[in-house]
Amino acid sequence: MYRICKFEYAGSENWGLVQNDSVIPIQGNHITDFLKPNWKVSVSSSAQIPFENIRLLSPFTSPCNVICQGKNYTEHIKETGMNPADKDYNLFFMKASSSLSPAVGEVVRPKQVQLLDYEAEMALIVRKPILNSIRVTEENLHEYIAGITLANDISARDIQIPQGQWFKGKSYRTFCPVGPFVVLLNSDEIKRIPELCISLKVNDEVRQYSYLRNMIFSPAETLTELSGLMNIYPGDLILTGTPSGVALTAPGGLLKKIATLLFSEKKVMRIFIRNQSKNRRYLKNGDRIEAELKTDDGSIDVGMMKLFVGGE
Repeated sequence: MYRICKFEYAGSENWGLVQNDSVIPIQGNHITDFLKPNWKVSVSSSAQIPFENIRLLSPFTSPCNVICQGKNYTEHIKETGMNPADKDYNLFFMKASSSLSPAVGEVVRPKQVQLLDYEAEMALIVRKPILNSIRVTEENLHEYIAGITLANDISARDIQIPQGQWFKGKSYRTFCPVGPFVVLLNSDEIKRIPELCISLKVNDEVRQYSYLRNMIFSPAETLTELSGLMNIYPGDLILTGTPSGVALTAPGGLLKKIATLLFSEKKVMRIFIRNQSKNRRYLKNGDRIEAELKTDDGSIDVGMMKLFVGGE
């Protein structure tokens, strides 16, 4: 298992091998350079650079596919106002790759966004091109997935929900922080994905905490279905859904249907925003967000995401 990161040091961008609280520069230009099964570490410098001397960058940049799963945890389905028994399908959507940003830094709230939300998620990193329908199992998952990282599916709920615009509400610049580290897993290590714990805090308050074994659709099931739908390429990301604990609270399905029948779309949108605005859990300028993805024993650890919310 290797942990790598992309960083800026002395005015230049580099890739590095993470060693405790420092990084060792390694040879490579793009994330895809490290995803091949036979990749071996090639150190470009023996110097270990302390983390306090570098600026972490996003390991993933445009162009690439950022594929997302929605409502992949039972408790999250309940908090969005749906009955888990009614969901027998895998929900997919996309985020713009221009939303990718570093795991340490600022989430920029657009001026028009009132209801800014967080979603901590594990992201799968695609190893090789998938250009036709395949059957992925737990045994061959490592052939298609090189490793994992941590992502935060930042969401403008006042655009996503009342307008029904998932892509627009989740694709503003800086709305997809990833990292800080990429963890490359071998065929045995990748089987430990269900052991990973994902957590998120806002201003030191725990908001999300769950194990990946609670996902409804496993990575193998998800990749099998996606392969019958679209072409996927090395370095593409698959965000696997968020557990419960987001700021969004949704009315029941019956209330939503009644509101849609009684009021215009514009009126429904105003009612939704007015009611949600009473919720103090939505992100505000100056809020601090910390998220982690690791096993209980710490043997697999993607590092801590540290963000703050700023405004345009």
